[in-house]
Amino acid sequence: MRTLTTIPTPNAPRFSKPRRHYLDPLATPKNNPRFEKPPMTNNVNLILPLRAIIPDVAAQVDTAKRLVFHVIGDSGGIHGDETQVAVAEAMEAQVNAAQDADKPAFCYHVGDVIYFNGQSEFYNAQFYDPYKFYPPPIFAIPGNHDGDTSVRPGDTPDTEPTLTGFINNFCTARPGNLSPYRPTMTQPYVYWVLDAPLVQIIGLYSNVEGTLDGRGTYEQQQWLEQQLAAADRNRFIVIAVHHPPYSLDSSHGGSPDIAAAIDQAIAQTKVVPHAVLSGHVHNYQRFTRTFDNRQIPHVIEGRGGYANSLRAMHRIQKGPDGNVPDPGTATRSDTDPELDLVFNHVEQTNPGFVRVTVDPEQLLIEAFNVPFVGEFDGRVIDSVAVGIDGRIASGGSTTPGGSRRH
Repeated sequence: MRTLTTIPTPNAPRFSKPRRHYLDPLATPKNNPRFEKPPMTNNVNLILPLRAIIPDVAAQVDTAKRLVFHVIGDSGGIHGDETQVAVAEAMEAQVNAAQDADKPAFCYHVGDVIYFNGQSEFYNAQFYDPYKFYPPPIFAIPGNHDGDTSVRPGDTPDTEPTLTGFINNFCTARPGNLSPYRPTMTQPYVYWVLDAPLVQIIGLYSNVEGTLDGRGTYEQQQWLEQQLAAADRNRFIVIAVHHPPYSLDSSHGGSPDIAAAIDQAIAQTKVVPHAVLSGHVHNYQRFTRTFDNRQIPHVIEGRGGYANSLRAMHRIQKGPDGNVPDPGTATRSDTDPELDLVFNHVEQTNPGFVRVTVDPEQLLIEAFNVPFVGEFDGRVIDSVAVGIDGRIASGGSTTPGGSRRH
């Protein structure tokens, strides 16, 4: 079990980022990651019941014992919204085609709603307009670009404090009308719990560079541990966080502070989540973490539209043979040698989204492609089902790249 640590400053100066070895799912920890402190909140109850937003749907779930919702990430279409709109239209098609309890009740966005710096002026173009025909509510946690206020080459200087745009559009005291298409959301804060029938989603804010708290502070870490300790053991427990704990992409890699924070919370509470959902990396990946006789799917879904071309998709680091790892390959980490993590699937050539279906016995995660070329065909390209006992019931025999093995 990993603990929150920093790495020592090297004796010799380093002029480049060290490349992770093949199959290492964790990036090198940073000595002093950039952290922009979120605005203070006076709301001590950071729990939002689903029935407070969509009471009829929550009542239906109570009766049918079935809840369906979408998951997307990294959608802000600053380079053009064609890909983002195509994903939105594919999700809309699923909503319109499904009947009753099979109809997705909401969408959960795992961060980077707006590029590059989450400013309020970009919400109409990058959020409200692309989803103007998507019927259900959209919940969200912020990503690094939603909270970042730094100036990049070509950027205009930010005129707002960190997270202003996100809070004005997702964390309002009551529904507002900043857009004609959908009201603002009334989430209690930038990290919060969606309390739904059958499942509780603990949403974290991993700040600009993948940490829950600034160095030497533990506010969000303690809150996470409180939420895990208080979670209903008869419901599924899902953690959502923008920076993925583990990733084999060649650009970012997994976030060691996030992996350590979740491990520390599990160690303190003895409560293990049923799944971890993330974004940040612009592809789809699925891993299985085995811990204490539990199997935890870790799913990355960062294909919501920012990556609007094949070249913009993040790629898995290739092995010595020039290929990506086969499904079922065990990863290896120098920084966490006891990590039992298996790589299951990657889709790195097409945008897409995830659909989650929950009943009292299992939580089913299914991934879909929305191809750059061609039409959305509704085919599941990867799936995993985890039981309420924390054991994977089915994982779908798949091959990297997006197709099922028949």
